[in-house]
Amino acid sequence: MRAVLDACVLFPTVLREILLGVAQAGVYEPLFSERILQEWVRATAKLGPLAQMQAEGDALLTRTQFPRAMVREQPGLQARLMLPDPNDLHVLAIAIAGHADCIVTFNAQDFPRHVLAAEGLQRRDPDGFLWQLWSEQPEAVAGVVARVHATAERMAGQPIALKSLLKRAQLPKLSKALHA
Repeated sequence: MRAVLDACVLFPTVLREILLGVAQAGVYEPLFSERILQEWVRATAKLGPLAQMQAEGDALLTRTQFPRAMVREQPGLQARLMLPDPNDLHVLAIAIAGHADCIVTFNAQDFPRHVLAAEGLQRRDPDGFLWQLWSEQPEAVAGVVARVHATAERMAGQPIALKSLLKRAQLPKLSKALHA
């Protein structure tokens, strides 16, 4: 499965680490563009200059870890597309050019299902997407979540309930699946 990761799912650190960790485990192939990565970095600016510098480093690492995931901008393709928010056309164009199966985003209203279906794509929220991947490869996904959880606890210097961590990452279905 090939999935475009919209910038809005890369900004929350825990969610990004789980999505990219599951990709590193070979469960799916992520796709993004330079513009998507830059949108993620710019979104961190509201957290201050240190957060933005960290995001720039993380984006560089992401490019290095997933060189095949980078899809070039497609201005000609973008010109023929229509979405409620023209600022999201580049995401749809990347999905088409990268032969993606879906776009993983929280932004449902700007990616109407009928528009995506006409291009052979689905819109997936991160929780449903990860739940599906967990249902197909539970050990791989659970292993990634366990590593992200351990890292979060180490960085916090104290225990963090996994259910709470996943709730903050907006992953209630995945949390329920892992706690079943």
